[in-house]
Amino acid sequence: MFSRNTISVWSILKKCIGLELSKITMPIAFNEPLSFLQRITEYMEHTYLINRACSLSDSIERMQAVAAFAVSAVASQWDRTGKPFNPLLGETYELTREDQGFRLVSEQVSHHPPVSAFHAESLTGDFVFHGSIYPKLKFWGKSVEAEPKGTITLELLNHSEAYTWSNPYCCVHNIILGKLWIEQYGTVEIVNHSTGDKCVLNFKPCGMFGKELHKVEGYIQDKNKKKCCVIYGKWTECMWSVDPQAYETHKKSEKKENKKQKNEEPEGAESDADDMPEVQETVSVIPGSTLLWRIDSRPAHSAVMYNFTNFAMSLNELEPGMEANLAPTDCRFRPDIRAMENGDMDQASIEKERLEEKQRAARKERAKNDEEWSTRWFQQGTNPYTSSQDWIYSGGYFSRNYQDLPDIY
Repeated sequence: MFSRNTISVWSILKKCIGLELSKITMPIAFNEPLSFLQRITEYMEHTYLINRACSLSDSIERMQAVAAFAVSAVASQWDRTGKPFNPLLGETYELTREDQGFRLVSEQVSHHPPVSAFHAESLTGDFVFHGSIYPKLKFWGKSVEAEPKGTITLELLNHSEAYTWSNPYCCVHNIILGKLWIEQYGTVEIVNHSTGDKCVLNFKPCGMFGKELHKVEGYIQDKNKKKCCVIYGKWTECMWSVDPQAYETHKKSEKKENKKQKNEEPEGAESDADDMPEVQETVSVIPGSTLLWRIDSRPAHSAVMYNFTNFAMSLNELEPGMEANLAPTDCRFRPDIRAMENGDMDQASIEKERLEEKQRAARKERAKNDEEWSTRWFQQGTNPYTSSQDWIYSGGYFSRNYQDLPDIY
């Protein structure tokens, strides 16, 4: 990892308060050596949860597995304070994981606004998982907030079911001063469009004394709005499910405990940095709970490697024989990301500037000739479940016909 301590962030950011950051060129030291297309591939790290959902016969149990998957999909963001590289228009990424039973393809389908579309499918035909993400980044003085616009759809084909949801907000604190830390907050609603079941997950903001840091709480209700179970845990750790009755009883006894402690609360000290709260004791498990998901521990050297998980570390790997197979637009061929991964920051910076300049020149050329950009693997359409605009995979990527792809690198 490259140290960011030598850079005056403030000199760059003071012009940007309240603005959207997609239009501002940030120094490469803020990046991590992955493209945003690779970053969204990390949703698939816990694919076993989708496979579990496929195997369950009860719709509420399936929703529990899907809810655990939705939480696990953002778990890799914990401590990941580097910004992924903005994909170039037409950039693609593919990943096939036989061990996890899926393959995925993604494409940068729009540059302004930046939209990344992805499509993953089970190798055995059990599920399809797809969506388009349009992250809006805003700078608020001490923090950067990402609003994850875009819908995610999971279809369990054997059950003829479709689930949709959007990710929570993500905020990186202490951009200027102090230790960078991340929180996710907001309400995530997962809807099963076939049964009418719904899961509402509340990613809690950290609160005054950090008591709520990383916490996620919610419930699953059936189509008659009957609460079937409560789901709780931390997005950085684990998720549990419990009967609503047991949950209420536990909450009441907890309140009594808290009243006792109320008088011993320390006063919050003011400082310029939004100190990351000490991570409180891990999740206290309510008797009778069922474990839905637990995070894998990170590799020992993760802290000096951009806090990557094992899964993330493998994403930019170019194994022998891959080059002949991959589309020439695949992120693994991006020279700026490759140079950064190799630790050559000066070269990475030069390449990043060259690629952005090349992209601008191509855009000017198209404007001069009145040409529209045309996407290759995804077409704009309507999501049949939410009726909102979406980017739908038009197929054909894996037949490996890569003629007429744009020269973006």
